[in-house]
Amino acid sequence: MNFKQLEAFVKVAELESFTRAARQLYMSQPAVSFQIKALEEALKVILFRRDEKKIILTDAGRLLYPEAKQLLGHYGKIRAGLDALRGLESGQLSIGAGTIPGEYLLPACIGVFRDKYPGVKAKLRIAGSGEVVRWVLEREIDLGVAGNAAREDSLEHIPWLDDELVLIVPPGHRLSGKKTDVTGLAGEKCVLREEGSGTRSSIEKILSGHGFALDNLDVEMELGSTRAVIGAVQAGLGIGFVSRWSAEEALGAGKLGEASLNGVDMKRTLFLVRYRSEINSHAAAAFFNFLREISIKQIKERLVASASLGGLD
Repeated sequence: MNFKQLEAFVKVAELESFTRAARQLYMSQPAVSFQIKALEEALKVILFRRDEKKIILTDAGRLLYPEAKQLLGHYGKIRAGLDALRGLESGQLSIGAGTIPGEYLLPACIGVFRDKYPGVKAKLRIAGSGEVVRWVLEREIDLGVAGNAAREDSLEHIPWLDDELVLIVPPGHRLSGKKTDVTGLAGEKCVLREEGSGTRSSIEKILSGHGFALDNLDVEMELGSTRAVIGAVQAGLGIGFVSRWSAEEALGAGKLGEASLNGVDMKRTLFLVRYRSEINSHAAAAFFNFLREISIKQIKERLVASASLGGLD
């Protein structure tokens, strides 16, 4: 039994004619008769009988008709729903991100995306990069955005946007506005992100490439968010390393100082992470392609527009 057979059955039952049913279904009359015969053979019943002028449902046909009508209704809704998903008139999108992309970049990106596809509902979860990778591995999210590359064969990681880490210091600190060698950081009180965060991994890799280990710093505390690190540095608890995306406003307002490290490139890359063999939803695939095409200029324009309205979407 298939939906074409049910469709032919319902149309014949309603019009009481194979000829009229064939005309409305854009089929030949023999084709309609074949569908009805195949349905009767599958169900092992006779569905119609003929009187002098019309086609009449048998008891089996009368039993089947309302059920077939309901099945075709459900099938139509399913087809319409799938068509809507393909056209992104509706859909669900689950994203996980490290604190920098999650707090400072993705809200603006999601806002631009939903301007184009308002029917897609997005859910954003924020955690350290290691946790984001775990979410992708365990299929808890459609797509991750992390501050370091995933080292899992089952995952693909695609470079997304460039970011720059900055050394922030309390206002009036001896290093504020100055350059220093990495050795000049030895013994400095420092506030760091927690183990597993993309920022922590990136700065550890950058400094170790210049022969300087984080152990040479006097770590005052480890915090679970970039905002907390900025707040601690503003309060004079130590120096810290954060993304320029996160510190730009405080630096511009003079609430933080910035120091430079001689000969140290503090740039890093943010990555899109997704399951390599996963069949993504239409919404997830569209958002992935959207992120690969969006520019930093577009993100900044959205951030400026959102700030003027009092917040992000």
